Amino acid sequence: MTDAKKSFIEFMLGAGVLGFGEFKTKSGRLSPYFINCGNYKTGSQMLALGKFYSSMIKETVGDDFSAIFGPAYKGIPLAAVTSASLADLYSIDKPYFFNRKEAKDHGEGGSIVGYRPAKNDKLIIVEDVITAGTAVGESMALLSNFEGVTVSDMFITVDRCEFGAEGTKTAVEEVKEKYGIKVHSIVNVFDIYSYIGENGLFTEYIPAMERYMNRYCSAALK
Repeated sequence: MTDAKKSFIEFMLGAGVLGFGEFKTKSGRLSPYFINCGNYKTGSQMLALGKFYSSMIKETVGDDFSAIFGPAYKGIPLAAVTSASLADLYSIDKPYFFNRKEAKDHGEGGSIVGYRPAKNDKLIIVEDVITAGTAVGESMALLSNFEGVTVSDMFITVDRCEFGAEGTKTAVEEVKEKYGIKVHSIVNVFDIYSYIGENGLFTEYIPAMERYMNRYCSAALK
């Protein structure tokens, strides 16, 4: 495991974003661990998070995109801080936008806030995690309303490495196959599992993680 991955896992633990217990995910599965990006609460945490995201984007796509989309609700601050960090650290100054859960019927109206995608735009999406990929479908349904717009890449904090809705491929594989979107994560669940085992943390949850991962993840633990 790289130092960058260790640093990010420690960052999540310190911020209370990575938790252990019993949690119901959006897919309906009962998971022994959960990633809640809503627990980032301070300016310094958001600055650090923006650096992790912007570094990943710089290393993978550089400036080869038109705008950043952050799906409501947790993707909204992620899009904002990532856009700011890209401009500050790498002089990649790109617009960002996000959606409302309910379309506004007064003022400027509509369901989009910020940049409005134009024809031939290549967009990237920033999100927190992918479990079964259902949230990606919601985002693509919204973005498909803009003519000639494509989505090339998606950036997340953690890849849970779980089977998607169809049950034979991972959610990340399904997103790639269905939408042509390449998904990049800072860490994945196997990184988290390795880290807590190597450091003797949350050891009481390791058996539950093993059962869960062997049932739902694409690659069983050895």
